[in-house]
Amino acid sequence: MAQANKITDHDRIRRWAEERGGRPARVRDTAGRGGGGVLRFDFQEKDEALEEIPWDEFFRIFDENKLALLEQDETASGKTSRFSKFVNR
Repeated sequence: MAQANKITDHDRIRRWAEERGGRPARVRDTAGRGGGGVLRFDFQEKDEALEEIPWDEFFRIFDENKLALLEQDETASGKTSRFSKFVNR
């Protein structure tokens, strides 16, 4: 069974995302609603709802909201996984 890991280290999060082609983003319609918006990774799948943001802004929102990243390195079949979810620390 594939395992998910809960991480808060900025370097590990950035490395995990970039290894999968992900860039820091937030859901466009949630920006400016106090707290900076809902965070996501943009895997370049042409999702118009996402707005790319700089890593420093991404991690500012991440820390202010006391989030952790629940991520999966590999699928049950051993392939690289892009499963991730932001959860409360």
